[in-house]
Amino acid sequence: MNKYTNSFHERANAMADSLILEHYSLSELNFETVSHYRERFARVKPGHPWNGLETKEFLYKIGAWGKLRDSSKEGLTLAGLLMFSEERIITEVLPQYFLEYREHADANGTGWTKRFTSQDGTWSGNVYDFYFRVLAELERHVWSDEGRIVLGEALVNALVHADYGEEGGIAVEKEDGAFRFANPGRFRIPVEAAMAGQMSNLRNPNVFKMFLLIDVCKRAGSGLKRMHDMQEQALVQPVDISQQTNPDRTIVTLCPLLFPAEAGATVETETDESLQQPEQEWTEQEDRGIKESFVNNEPNSVNISTNSVINEENSLNNTIDSINNEANSVKKSVDSVNKKGKSVNNKLDSMNNRSDSGNNEMSVHDMGEGEEDEKMDERLWKMAELARRKKRLAPAVMEEMIVRLCCERPLRLKELATLLERTPDGLRNNYLGKLLEEGKIRLKYPDQPNHPRQAYIGTGKS
Repeated sequence: MNKYTNSFHERANAMADSLILEHYSLSELNFETVSHYRERFARVKPGHPWNGLETKEFLYKIGAWGKLRDSSKEGLTLAGLLMFSEERIITEVLPQYFLEYREHADANGTGWTKRFTSQDGTWSGNVYDFYFRVLAELERHVWSDEGRIVLGEALVNALVHADYGEEGGIAVEKEDGAFRFANPGRFRIPVEAAMAGQMSNLRNPNVFKMFLLIDVCKRAGSGLKRMHDMQEQALVQPVDISQQTNPDRTIVTLCPLLFPAEAGATVETETDESLQQPEQEWTEQEDRGIKESFVNNEPNSVNISTNSVINEENSLNNTIDSINNEANSVKKSVDSVNKKGKSVNNKLDSMNNRSDSGNNEMSVHDMGEGEEDEKMDERLWKMAELARRKKRLAPAVMEEMIVRLCCERPLRLKELATLLERTPDGLRNNYLGKLLEEGKIRLKYPDQPNHPRQAYIGTGKS
């Protein structure tokens, strides 16, 4: 063991991840990771004064950089190394450090359909990037928003409570409908107390702080309690926590509601029969990239040839079935889009505020007055109907829907929230940030994140 490893173990009961590594400078960091973190921090806290700081000072504020008060020495903290460096450098200080994600091919656990580790050399291998890589994999399998939240809590719980100086590493494993999160080290308080939400004795408080600052987790001690409180909505079985010795290890097992194709069952949802589709079909669409079956091909699609809005016989502009026809008008109280008492034009009133239209590329008001405005609003409303009808929607389907909506015209956060009937925070944290990073949407005012008329624009990138 080198001197840093010895120091780590000597301070095992103290705030070990605040240990300053004097000879480890900013050059040991993966700056793509740092940049990603700062971008997310700026999205979550757009008006925060730390956004304007130089890199070193920003890292000092979040606990990734340290200064020795009794000398002029400074350097990365152990937390900063774990979060933002690379596997080869991290293992110089912590030889036992190892991260792994794997999905077993069958119930017997023989072979993997997917696997990556911190050692494979295809990515940084640090804790921060591991969190987002694994989270993306977990969300592919889970049916409900609650299930995704619970799995995210379990993942960050393993990362902030792990004893990175001990053997075994962190392993996240999917097998036969269950997800296991294993980390070196045992709970520092009784499991019952942790499940009740009592203040947790964090092993890595600075790692926790860095995740907390970007809204990945909530206050200390809340993770297990949230899992426990949400288990009835999100899990097939209660949360299972086991602790082992020699070596010390904690294993949290969750069995969330999976997509029916994986769970072998059909999940019933409250939807109109005219829009209801077997969830197996949605999973198959996702596997095909969705594009072949989404909006443009479905029996109720606004663009399918036999029922298209531009089809002469069944067109929405057809004199018999037109949206403007008195008998079947969307403004009619029965069998109407407005039957819940919220007209499309009223519902989207804030979306079409004329004070914004002058600065809105492709705004509905740029298209002309009256009828053209209504047609665009109707089109957006129709495109987003599935999300309003189905509160549990596959993440990939929701992402595709958001991109398509934003390709129609720039949409502000509150507009998307209205169309999709989702909370602004939920959209921003679960979808928009990811789509921005992937380049599938862009900001209307990229140099002014806090612009009062900020909107999201679809790039057409698949």
